[in-house]
Amino acid sequence: MPSSTAWAPQSLGVSRATAVVIGAGQAGLSAGYHLHRRGFASALTDPGAERSFVILDAEDRPGGAWLHRWNSLTMATVNGIFDLPGFRQPPVDPATPARQAVPEYFAAFERQMQLPILRPVTVTSVTRADDQPDGELLIDSDRGTWAARAVINATGTWTNPTLPAYPGQASFAGRQLHTRDYTSLDEFTGQRVAIVGGGISAVQQLEEISRVAEVFWYTRREPVFRDGDFSPEVGRDVISRVTADVEAGNLTGSVVSYTHLSWTPYALAARQRGALVRRPMFTRIEPAGVRNADGTLTPVDTILWATGFRAALRHLDPLALRNERGGIELRGTQVAAEPRVHLIGFGPSQSTVGANRAGRDAVHALSKHLQPANTSTGAEHAMVRNQGRP
Repeated sequence: MPSSTAWAPQSLGVSRATAVVIGAGQAGLSAGYHLHRRGFASALTDPGAERSFVILDAEDRPGGAWLHRWNSLTMATVNGIFDLPGFRQPPVDPATPARQAVPEYFAAFERQMQLPILRPVTVTSVTRADDQPDGELLIDSDRGTWAARAVINATGTWTNPTLPAYPGQASFAGRQLHTRDYTSLDEFTGQRVAIVGGGISAVQQLEEISRVAEVFWYTRREPVFRDGDFSPEVGRDVISRVTADVEAGNLTGSVVSYTHLSWTPYALAARQRGALVRRPMFTRIEPAGVRNADGTLTPVDTILWATGFRAALRHLDPLALRNERGGIELRGTQVAAEPRVHLIGFGPSQSTVGANRAGRDAVHALSKHLQPANTSTGAEHAMVRNQGRP
């Protein structure tokens, strides 16, 4: 089942697969592995197979979001990487940057499993081919359209950073950046830096930058540090609470809002250095700095927004999956409002171990949901819709 980066258009520009996986990070690769294990053929080399699949990935090489992690995030400080299914991660020097080690591991997995992955392919929208509940979904991308009976979405969060808006933000004379733009502590040497956010990345970057700069840590809520290890029992409780939220269709919070922070080596180092001093969120931004809640001004050169990410699901908007509260109700990985769509690396499966399990669970539910059906109606609609496309 060889990987490929090109395909021959079928049916007037519409390529076909039983299932399309969007994203080739940990969750998407896990789904691909389990589809292959269940007998789904490559839609690239065997497009006429009774059951086939393809993985569409926006990156130009293996690694997913790990390709973009900051330089100093090493395998010693990364927040846990779990093995991909059926493929143990080889021993790695703890000092190796995660942006190097994890993509190399993913690439080795792809070569070993020979998954049908197309890249770079940016999916722009997913729509229904017709109004039949067992009809096809149309996956539009910058490299053509696919028609499928099921979609497993594994697009993660990296491409959808959360950027709060604050009064006076546009007037700031210094630099503003988000976690995803952070590369190295060296760019902050000798500066005064406001770091905004109460998550794991915020604490990691706070500790790093405090080695070379004066830092000021701002959060909306008082951070809560967990005493003791993050035990399996605690993990099960967290997953249970997140699962309850997605099954109720509630908007889920950040990972840390469920897990709290841990006293990791970098958190302890920041505390020892005197950098782990939380300030209430400032009220506005001014050209020279930030105006604190008590009315005082803290002059800063840079504001680092370590404010996290949201699920990158804009391409699914045409399906109207969200309820009136803005949440997406799930049953396992399956969207309650659209059973042909599965979300993995979302909600309770945001962690790498959760992503692995979600890939397996999604394929199990997908296989159970798929029934022999005459899909000509969906195909015909797809052909009509795409007539005239280049």
